[in-house]
Amino acid sequence: MPTALITGVAGQDGSYLAEFLIGRGYRVVGTTRDLRRALELPYARALAGVELIQGSIESSPDFLRAILERERPDEVYHLGGPSKVSASWANPAATTVDIVLPAALIIEAAAETLPSPRLFFAGSCEIFAPELQAQDERAPRSPVSPYGSAKLEAMEFVRQAREQLGLYAVTGILFNHESPRRGEAFVTRKIARGAARIARGRQTGLSLGLLDVRRDWGFAGDYVRAMWLMLFQEEPEDMVIGTGVAHSVADFCDAAFRHVGLDWREHVTVDESLVRPVDAPLRLANPARARQRLGWTPEVDFDALVRMMVGEELRVQS
Repeated sequence: MPTALITGVAGQDGSYLAEFLIGRGYRVVGTTRDLRRALELPYARALAGVELIQGSIESSPDFLRAILERERPDEVYHLGGPSKVSASWANPAATTVDIVLPAALIIEAAAETLPSPRLFFAGSCEIFAPELQAQDERAPRSPVSPYGSAKLEAMEFVRQAREQLGLYAVTGILFNHESPRRGEAFVTRKIARGAARIARGRQTGLSLGLLDVRRDWGFAGDYVRAMWLMLFQEEPEDMVIGTGVAHSVADFCDAAFRHVGLDWREHVTVDESLVRPVDAPLRLANPARARQRLGWTPEVDFDALVRMMVGEELRVQS
């Protein structure tokens, strides 16, 4: 039975990955900053079967090393750390530490304690310069946020681990991916929840920032399958993971409110205070490499994703 270690296992991606791996016969060990909170999550059932360990890598290098020496994982998936781009502007230094330091510590500890580790690191499309076209692995790298800059620096550590240490280490350059488990501060969850609450008469309106920005939104459950596939290639390489289709925030509103029989334009208003300091007008993936090398394609399309998210919110509100 193979063993996998997932950092940030209680998050959206970590919980879907844990379910996926357990379904494939893995023993899964997962770290979380707050064990009690993890067990109280609405989707805590997804962590059934996971051997949970409380702690964070950046708080103590010995924490990670002890886990690796004791559990001897065959695969390590580093999904923990900050995930909200806009929050990085409030504390750029802390964002950098929380993203870059764990990546460096994982690489160092894995190289010293594991015989032949396979390491996956969750990267981000925010490493790329804003462009009005689809972006693949060759897209220019010029981040416009502290979050993106930190992700790019962490990705460089991973590249060096491959080239200088000979480790099987890869970064998945993940475009936006959502689910009913997405945090409430994210715009997709905010829209889905707002549509459900307005339909139930528990909310009168929904305030959002820019409505014309376009994002490549996919389903997190599809993306964790790509993460796993990336660890079983002949040669390790970084890959863009996305759907290849972009929709605007207004499109998301339209789909969400249509699901509850409402016209979003009658309920959504723009609040200038919610506009991010720098927001790329388009983030669109060209996932050709993932499709060719991994045979990976997303199974949940945009409309199904929105229906899934709104449906869960309606269930919670009932």
